[in-house]
Amino acid sequence: MKLSNQTRLSEFLLLGFSEDPALQPLTFGLLLCMYVICVIGNLLIILAILSATHLHTPMYFFLANLSLVDVCFTTTTIPKMLVNIQVQSRSISYAGCITQMFFFMIFGGLDNFLLTVMAYDRFVAICHPLHYTVIMNPRLCVQLVLLCLTISVLHALLHSLLVLRLSFSTHVEIPHFFCELNQVIHRACSDTFLNDLMMYFGALLLAGGPLAGILYSYFKIASSIRAISSKQGKYKAFSTCASHLLTISLFYGTVIGVYLSASAAPSSASTATASVMYTVVTPMLNPVIYSLRNTDMKRALKRLLFHK
Repeated sequence: MKLSNQTRLSEFLLLGFSEDPALQPLTFGLLLCMYVICVIGNLLIILAILSATHLHTPMYFFLANLSLVDVCFTTTTIPKMLVNIQVQSRSISYAGCITQMFFFMIFGGLDNFLLTVMAYDRFVAICHPLHYTVIMNPRLCVQLVLLCLTISVLHALLHSLLVLRLSFSTHVEIPHFFCELNQVIHRACSDTFLNDLMMYFGALLLAGGPLAGILYSYFKIASSIRAISSKQGKYKAFSTCASHLLTISLFYGTVIGVYLSASAAPSSASTATASVMYTVVTPMLNPVIYSLRNTDMKRALKRLLFHK
């Protein structure tokens, strides 16, 4: 009973980027601008895909889902950070912290899985073009998205339940701007061996597995492109993958960079600042990546914005 009360009374303090009050307005302004750009950009991608019938294909179906997930992914962390800066508070309730962590893991996992599904889509389109419409039928596309969602929810639920069994003191400082799983676990007073074990096992399985699938897909794609005789054919095949390749590089590059920098120089300010790259910057840049190099997307966006 004492352990349960101690857990309920816990208050978490998100230390954020810097304790210097002079930097708070600048931090608030930058985060707000990036968040607004991220939300507007991704919503425009979704609306453009919905409004243009020639974009109702598997590739753009997955892109619309990725854009929606990016909006949700960013929304789990940034609004709370903006509110805390505005009211000059660092606190987040125990329930709020667990909820934020739960949804962050869901949408982070969905981002990862959708990028893998999109790699599979490109693999089928380039390596098996004659069977593409049969393999990537609407039913399979919906099933793949639902499978990604189910795995992400179960993964997030497992870790959240494991955190609920931990006990915390009534005053816990988290050296981050949101409730990140690893940071929360290592602020617990009780034994965290099971949490650490499941966290590393989950990272190996649910991050290493999709990454291996992406690498395999692009290995087969590269082999197929190399077998194409004409330069124009090679360029056309590669151009259909360029945006997705750039998005993958940005997503995995920033995530790996954050955790490598955190292990090399474990300061709260540097880790929090680096985490902005994959929580805000990557979702913000995805619409730009997919609209700049894609003629069909640019045409759909022009029609949506200017009714041309």
